[in-house]
Amino acid sequence: MAAKFWAMATMFFITFLTSTAQILWKIGSESLEFNIFSIITNYYLIVGLALYAIGAGMMILSFRGGDVSSLYPIIATSYVWVSIMSIWFLGEGMGFYKWAGVTVIVIGIVMIGYGSRESKAMAGAL
Repeated sequence: MAAKFWAMATMFFITFLTSTAQILWKIGSESLEFNIFSIITNYYLIVGLALYAIGAGMMILSFRGGDVSSLYPIIATSYVWVSIMSIWFLGEGMGFYKWAGVTVIVIGIVMIGYGSRESKAMAGAL
């Protein structure tokens, strides 16, 4: 089954959601003390967990719209989002090799997308 647009768009949104959760976890971890009160009152951690749960539910639904082999590679864009968000929200740096890695990830996602499309066309020709 070819991946439907809504399923692919949902997967991209999920990557943004879970990447935001990871940034919140990083912020929350800075003030984390390892006791139960500190954990349950750390709003950054709680919101991050909620975003991950929402993302998981949305992912389950989006898998109804296409093959896992076409949709799941989109999750790799999380690395791109986290890299960009870490610059904006955490003040982290990005050198040449990190940007090169992000570029390779994006190229890989595009190639997998085209490969999925090509394999669907070949299957239809048989």
